[in-house]
Amino acid sequence: MSKQSKKNNSKKVPLKNIPQSPRGSFFGNFLISILVLFFVISIYSLLIDNNEKEKISISELAGSIMNGEVKKISVKSGDIEATFVDDLIKISKKEENISLAETLAAYGVTPEQLNKVEVNINQEGGFLYWLINLSPILFPILFIAVFIWFMAKQVKGAGMQAFSFGQSRARLTNPDDQKQKVTFKDVAGCKEAKEELSEIVDFLKNPKKFFEIGARIPKGIILMGAPGTGKTLLARAVAGEAEVSFFSISGSEFVEMFVGVGASRVRDLFQVAKKAAPAIIFMDEIDAVGRVRGGGLGGGNDEREQTLNQILVEMDGFEPNEKVVVMAATNRPDVLDPALLRPGRFDRRVTIDLPDRSDREEILKIHAKEKPFAEDVNLTIIAERTPGFSGADLYSLMNEGAILAARENHKKISQFDLIRSIEKVMLGPERRSHILSKKEKEIAAYHEAGHALVASILPYADPVHKISIISRGKAAGYTLKLPFEDRKLQSKNEFLDDIAMSLGGYVTEKLVFGDLTTGPSNDLQVSTALARDMVTKYGMSDTLGPVALESSEGKALFGRGVNEREYSEKVGSSIDEEVSKIMTEAQSKAEKIITEHRTILDVIAKRLIETESIERDEFESILITNGISPKKKEETV
Repeated sequence: MSKQSKKNNSKKVPLKNIPQSPRGSFFGNFLISILVLFFVISIYSLLIDNNEKEKISISELAGSIMNGEVKKISVKSGDIEATFVDDLIKISKKEENISLAETLAAYGVTPEQLNKVEVNINQEGGFLYWLINLSPILFPILFIAVFIWFMAKQVKGAGMQAFSFGQSRARLTNPDDQKQKVTFKDVAGCKEAKEELSEIVDFLKNPKKFFEIGARIPKGIILMGAPGTGKTLLARAVAGEAEVSFFSISGSEFVEMFVGVGASRVRDLFQVAKKAAPAIIFMDEIDAVGRVRGGGLGGGNDEREQTLNQILVEMDGFEPNEKVVVMAATNRPDVLDPALLRPGRFDRRVTIDLPDRSDREEILKIHAKEKPFAEDVNLTIIAERTPGFSGADLYSLMNEGAILAARENHKKISQFDLIRSIEKVMLGPERRSHILSKKEKEIAAYHEAGHALVASILPYADPVHKISIISRGKAAGYTLKLPFEDRKLQSKNEFLDDIAMSLGGYVTEKLVFGDLTTGPSNDLQVSTALARDMVTKYGMSDTLGPVALESSEGKALFGRGVNEREYSEKVGSSIDEEVSKIMTEAQSKAEKIITEHRTILDVIAKRLIETESIERDEFESILITNGISPKKKEETV
């Protein structure tokens, strides 16, 4: 929840070596063979090179000796190498079975003339002699043998790849690797979750005391929570605290096109983990294979179901003394198969909530390490302005703040950089190139001023922190409102005021300009969905009463959510009437506020047109100047 696990750059150690591509290996080996051939040819050429010495006949050599032009002769079998007085070397040939003296005597060289020349007779033999003579035969044979060896190795590698297809793709983090080690100190917040998981740490460190008293530690722990809350990081922290091997794999890595591969990988993973016990097996995004079976998709040979069945079998096969704990993470626990969650499998469920204000401050402090900050930085204010942010969001916030400071060539990160990074994480980067015309800018200013004014007047709406008509993401402008404190529950009055605030821009455009634009489209979608949830999920309709007519999650079909209606057409008509009634009343409430405070609306809009952004302090001063008291923390309901 503090260090974002998916951004951890720690080096993963694979359980098995992943085979290389057969095609790439073939061409690599073929290229090596060609290079070896050229190398052999080059060596052979050097060995038999004659340095391109001049060749002469034996008669010419005899004439030179008689004329006293030769000072040295070297004889190797039938080859004669003569060194002349001017140090020029010439080559000649003779018959191998006849001596040099007999050969030269036949051409008129007397013994006295031959005695004036230094003669060396070299008897050839040894390894180099035979190597040179046999090289024309040996080197081609050697090259063919090496080439066949490379091809055989390639075929063997392809066969091994086929056999390793069903092996686990899990990544191993060794307990001795200090660079990858994560402990509970690196995880801020999650106090209850860490208390639950500390029992697992104690079991892995000292299982004997549990067995002696007859206790059995849960075989499986499933971590549930919103994306970015730190589920993977907590699992790594458990392994780091217990100092055991950590095998991590994603649920999607089990599933392949071929039936049975996923089940084979599950068997291999559990087998390797048992050999490395004590150990932790962590399956991230287990809902990829753990969804409810029997959905009618894929038939009886559905690969996902085969994989899930194998996981269930392996978990049943665990013995208490194996000291292997299975942990899994998901943000969709509602779609998991009941067999996974029954006692004896994933029977301990740890819910990880979004961090509250104090937890967010602790997370920010962890991410602030090794970052230079200016004197004006106050992480408490940043934590107050980030309700609903997850640990991953806070990591991104701090990183974006550092990027903004570096982009502007600042040596330290200021509070202004962090404030801007909050809006960037929430809404996206500024689009200053998205230039509005004068008329569009006026419409956008009145639209956002309408939101801000309605939110300031309504008693149950959250206070406004900033108004801007600078485009961010898909929004042409935005009104940032944040609660004073984190909320776990929301009341009906808060919902109604929130809907009226969302319609503030719609009402303002209609009253001020007598026309409507596409600007309020998102406001209408959000407010209508909230009104429908009030009627169908929260029982906040006086007409329909305390009845939940729609579940929180729809059924999945072909990757899309499908909500199955569980009520009659008459009830459906009543729901539409109630939603329309809520929206109409919210519109009337917003119209009344805009009409009564039109002067303040004009002031806010004109200020927005001039400055493009209004911060909280300036906005509250405008309200006080016009006789409206801004909301204070103690006045919130």
